[in-house]
Amino acid sequence: MEPYAVYAIRYGSHERTAAQNFIGGDAHEAASNLDYYVWLVTSPDRTLVIDTGFTREEAARRQRRIFQEPAEGLALMGVEAARVEEVVITHMHYDHAGSLGAFPNARFHLQDDEMAYCTGRYMAHEFFGLPFSTEHVVEMVRAVFAKRVAFHRGDEEIAPGVSLHRIGGHTMGIQAVRVWTESGWLVLASDAAHLYANLEDVRPFPIVFNVQEMVDGFTKLRGLAETPAHVIPGHDPLVMSRYPCPKPELEGIVARLDQGRAAETAQGAPPTRARSAVPTPDGGCPSPA
Repeated sequence: MEPYAVYAIRYGSHERTAAQNFIGGDAHEAASNLDYYVWLVTSPDRTLVIDTGFTREEAARRQRRIFQEPAEGLALMGVEAARVEEVVITHMHYDHAGSLGAFPNARFHLQDDEMAYCTGRYMAHEFFGLPFSTEHVVEMVRAVFAKRVAFHRGDEEIAPGVSLHRIGGHTMGIQAVRVWTESGWLVLASDAAHLYANLEDVRPFPIVFNVQEMVDGFTKLRGLAETPAHVIPGHDPLVMSRYPCPKPELEGIVARLDQGRAAETAQGAPPTRARSAVPTPDGGCPSPA
C-alpha cells in the first residue's frame, strides 16, 4: 500500500482565552487561540482535500482573521482547487464547509448523520445552528441533487489507505480521516478534538452536540492512530511548531504531518509536551503577512 504525504494548511486564526475552549472553563487567564486549517493528502496516484474552510466574506462576517482563502493555500502546494476530484467534509460547520464553490469538479464525502443534522430540527435552536452557514448547507443540498455527494454511514474506506470514521460529539455526524503514511496510521481528527488539551486531558470543547460521544470519540481517535502523537487536532496552533514546514517560505502556513514531529525528525526523540491551553498566538512559527 502506497503511503501518503499529509499536510496541514493554515489559512486563518481566532483569538480566544483558555476559558472559552473547555466545558467548565479554565483557571488560566491566558491565550488559547484557534488556528484554521484544511488538509491535503497526496500520493503519486491520488489527491484528496479534507475540508474547504471559509472565504474572506465569511471571515469578515464572523470577525475571524484570514491569511489566504483555502484554495489559495492549496495553490501554494501546487494543487488547483478547481481540478480536485475528491473532497472529504468532516462536518458542515462554516469553517469546514465554506468555499465549496472553489471545487466545482469535486465529489464531496459526507456522513448521513451530518446531512440530517444540518437540515433537521436542531437547526431551529441557535446553540446548535450558529456554527453553520445557511448558504453552505444550501450549496451542499444542490451538490446532492447534482449527484456530487458520496454519503457514508459510520466507518468506510474510500481509497486504499484512506478511511472515514464517524466520531460524533461535536456535531451529530462529524468524521475523522485515517491515512496510511510512512510513519504509520495518521488520524486527522478535525473538530472531534479541537486542541491537544481537549484530547489528552479529556476536557471537551464547549461547542458540542453530544458530550458523551465527544469523550468516547477521544478514545476512538487514539485507537485508530499508530500512536497518540499520530492524532492531529483540528485547530491547535501547536501543529505549526510540532511538525516540520516542507519549505522555508511556507513556515507558519503549511506543516507536513506524515514524517513525524519536528523534534523527532531533527533529533530522533519526541519533544517535551506543551500545554495547548496556553500556546503562543502563532504556534511558534512566523505568521504570514
